[in-house]
Amino acid sequence: MKRILYNLFMQILFWLVAFTIGRAVFMIYNANLIAAENPGLWHSLGAFWHALHLDLATTCYLMFFPFLVLVVQTFYSPGWLNWFHKGYAFLILLLYSLIIAAENGVYFEWRTKLTYKALQILTHPSEIYNTAETDKFFILLAIFLFQLIFSYWLYVRFFFKPLSGIRRNVVFSILFFILMPPLLIIGARGGIQEIPIMQSQAYYSSHQVLNLAATNSFFNLSASVRENYRYKGKNIFIQYPPEEAEKTVEELYQTEKDTTVGILTTQRPNVVLLILESWSADLIEALGGDPGITPAFDSLQKEGVLFTRIYSSGTRSEQGMACLFGGFPAHPISSIAVQPDKYNYLPSLTRKMIENGYSTSFYFGGQLIYGNIKSYIYYNGFQRIKEIYDFDPSFPRAKLGIHDEFTLAEQIRDLSVEKTPFFSSLFTVSTHSPFDMPLAVKKDWGYGSIINDYLNSAYYTDQCLGDYFRKARQQSWYDSTLFILIADHSHFSQKNWYYHSPEYHRIPLLFYGEVIKREYRGTTDDRIGSQVDLSSTLLSQLHIDDSAFVWSKDLFNPYAPEFAYVSFEEGIGWIVPEGHFFWVNNLNVFYSNELKSNIDLINRQGKSFLQVVYQRYLDY
Repeated sequence: MKRILYNLFMQILFWLVAFTIGRAVFMIYNANLIAAENPGLWHSLGAFWHALHLDLATTCYLMFFPFLVLVVQTFYSPGWLNWFHKGYAFLILLLYSLIIAAENGVYFEWRTKLTYKALQILTHPSEIYNTAETDKFFILLAIFLFQLIFSYWLYVRFFFKPLSGIRRNVVFSILFFILMPPLLIIGARGGIQEIPIMQSQAYYSSHQVLNLAATNSFFNLSASVRENYRYKGKNIFIQYPPEEAEKTVEELYQTEKDTTVGILTTQRPNVVLLILESWSADLIEALGGDPGITPAFDSLQKEGVLFTRIYSSGTRSEQGMACLFGGFPAHPISSIAVQPDKYNYLPSLTRKMIENGYSTSFYFGGQLIYGNIKSYIYYNGFQRIKEIYDFDPSFPRAKLGIHDEFTLAEQIRDLSVEKTPFFSSLFTVSTHSPFDMPLAVKKDWGYGSIINDYLNSAYYTDQCLGDYFRKARQQSWYDSTLFILIADHSHFSQKNWYYHSPEYHRIPLLFYGEVIKREYRGTTDDRIGSQVDLSSTLLSQLHIDDSAFVWSKDLFNPYAPEFAYVSFEEGIGWIVPEGHFFWVNNLNVFYSNELKSNIDLINRQGKSFLQVVYQRYLDY
């Protein structure tokens, strides 16, 4: 029976080696591009180390078929069964070698690994041959043959151990059949943690080429296919001729005057962006929430600028990140932030800040692989990124990560020695289900247990914010810092709003700090907007060009159009001063339609917006 286990181990080891060879081929082929970014030798070699977790997960997926053959061989082991192993290995290597060759071919043009979109192009080999340079074509062909032939030779020569004449052992066969599948499943999902492994696990560098090198090609392609195959690149939200829809959306953004109300005393303040996980506007007393849930926020609001009609464009954190840092609206079915080949087309608020002399950092007490956020954060170019693994291991942890009080305190410690001006973002975690928090006494807010847990988690995070600002006021950088507090998305609340209502999706947005002119402190702004508008709003205050953020509006421009777009699965919510509607495409029905005037025009605007946004996502 040791021969069975040894055979299993050697096959697992082989796939790790095969993936390493493919990674080495990619890095050698693209050595000039890597060298141009000058990451350094040891940092570049780190791609092999950071790839291991994702490689092992992919290997566990691939081992399910060999495992089943090995189960048969525990009680019936004729020599011909070994050909199943060899044939399967050759088939997978054939596919993997094709992927490696194709990736090297597309990377120079697209700066991405092989994706579903690229796969569609590869279904026309004659077109590829006709458009490719001759020498490049034969180099890629050589890469394909080398990867296939050399890897298969290694497999047969050193790793595969043929099995025959295995003595039956019923107890071993049963235990092997029962115990191995759970281990393979755990390995395939990357461990027993709550969030399954995603491409982000391999990301470690500010150099995107190294992150892509570390990302397993099989895993990346399968994830891209899953995200895109459902509708095969078809825009199911088409309601109008494309030119007409584009024109309608273009007219939506027409602004009478390109101006803004300057609320800051300086053009280059430090900027701290605090992203509040799952915060509904109903947590804030000034926004109609119950008193006492977020007293620290309420105190800040009295000295800041509070927006009262801001809505979350999406319902998931990864969508919120694309809204905040890329200025791209959320959309149904998938999220652009989980697909590296697509979010490469987005502008980056972080990179814009770096271009204008800002040092940058990002903090999160949980695992950034959640929603594939990690890869998107690295793409944005943050110069320092801290997630759960980068904090002191002695910090108390909840199910999803480090409690907010410790993450917030870590940011303050780091900013005390940060080069100014800085742009530092922090994403809280404690208000995410299961609402773990270290409160000694939890309040009974008079609602059911789930709502009470949510409110208590917000009460805890608010206490952390209160302590955070008490400490921040003692720092030398405090007086020259603009703080922005905004949610990544909303959440069900004690108000029990209908999901397809504006109130359900309303979130807080607060500008706060000593850099705000005194005449604007303690004011509210009732203009309608969403997180997508943060990029243009902030950059306009800093007098930095925001033209790349075409979906974003300046909330401080009194002439900017007022609307908010809410995305949900297969539908849209559209909120304007005249009212709102929530519409479902596949049923062609309105869940709600409370427009008071211009009904036909506003319906066309909202449906056109969804059509154009989703088409833009598909085109990327």
